[in-house]
Amino acid sequence: MRTVRRSALIDRPITEPSALPRRAPLPAHHPEPVLDVVVPVYNEENDLEPCVRRLHAHLRETFPYAFRITIADNASTDATPRIAARLAAELPGTDWIRLAEKGRGRALHTAWSRSRAPVLAYLDVDLSTDLAALLPLVAPLISGHSDIAIGTRLARGSQVVRGPQREIISRCYNGLLRSTLAVRFSDAQCGFKAVRRDVAERLLPLVEDREWFFDTELLVIAERAGLRIHEVPVDWVDDPDSRVHILSTALADLRGMARLGRALAGGRLPLTALRRSDGDLDGELPVGLARQVVRFAAVGAASTLCYLLLYTLLRPATGAQAANGLALLASAIANTAANRRLTFGVRGRDGALRHQLKGMAAFLVGLALTSGSLAVLHHLAPGAGHRVELVTLIAANLAATLLRFLLFRAWVFPARRTTGSVSP
Repeated sequence: MRTVRRSALIDRPITEPSALPRRAPLPAHHPEPVLDVVVPVYNEENDLEPCVRRLHAHLRETFPYAFRITIADNASTDATPRIAARLAAELPGTDWIRLAEKGRGRALHTAWSRSRAPVLAYLDVDLSTDLAALLPLVAPLISGHSDIAIGTRLARGSQVVRGPQREIISRCYNGLLRSTLAVRFSDAQCGFKAVRRDVAERLLPLVEDREWFFDTELLVIAERAGLRIHEVPVDWVDDPDSRVHILSTALADLRGMARLGRALAGGRLPLTALRRSDGDLDGELPVGLARQVVRFAAVGAASTLCYLLLYTLLRPATGAQAANGLALLASAIANTAANRRLTFGVRGRDGALRHQLKGMAAFLVGLALTSGSLAVLHHLAPGAGHRVELVTLIAANLAATLLRFLLFRAWVFPARRTTGSVSP
């Protein structure tokens, strides 16, 4: 029985290393295992053996390269360590490690840090994900196309069987990630992921979480650094005997989002060190939340001045409601175009019409607020003057601006994917 302490990578100070080299395909004849599949376990004496034997048989029959299976036992108190040791002795290419502390993230961090395989993966011991997706998952990493690959249960091509409670929780969690951290990947929680080792060596020292938020944190940092994330639709069947405690995990995830959001907004993560030396990026790096707010506010201030000027010019000829609608429409089109380029870093004509149509929907929110406020003002104070109208409209616009920013960040410009993955 071997005990593996925390990896040296955890305690190593974060520095700014040189950029990642160009992505390249792995050689056809690799002297060592190309793929290391980690199976993190905690008290899984019933599922461990059938999982590993099924995984080993699948890889032996379908995977064209040498492989290794690593059982990462994190502080099990049942028969899991004895079963893991026996499997490692019986099945060629199977290894196991034992950690003194619990935590799925800790198990993956340790196993991936010590592995020398050029492609690192993991899957859950319950095998909820169909193993037929394993080769499509790692193929883009072997070929040099992508840096990270994830299984997604939220793509159109996925076949998922699970109860409504877990479906709602999963979609709410991923929706929250998109609205707060502006992520582009569709499914952060699927226990079916892979990463190139050269990328993992740079990412792992930056990931603080050692529990269930580990996956999400790794993906967010990778995406913000401009690394390419490939998504694979998977067939997935819910495990009714899941050990995940939903409430405590959800609270820990919310704390992780807040911590990671502060680190990104404050520029405390050395993201530039993760860029590829060949500049292999699809557009600009995503702008941090703090800078997006500043730019959005600047664009909003300019468009508000434009709106007020147009309203003042049109009011005598068209009346208050028509002047408000026309001025708001013109400023909304200009506002969407400016935010598209300056706030969210979207260049080119691709998707411009779609963005304007979605921006128009956000404009309708502003129209409803401002027109409604004018209607209420005229009902309560029929004799209100022009200055009172302007003050009322400014207040309504402030509320509309906040809603538009949330809509722009989460829906209009949720950020472009860096891969040709399937949209959810």
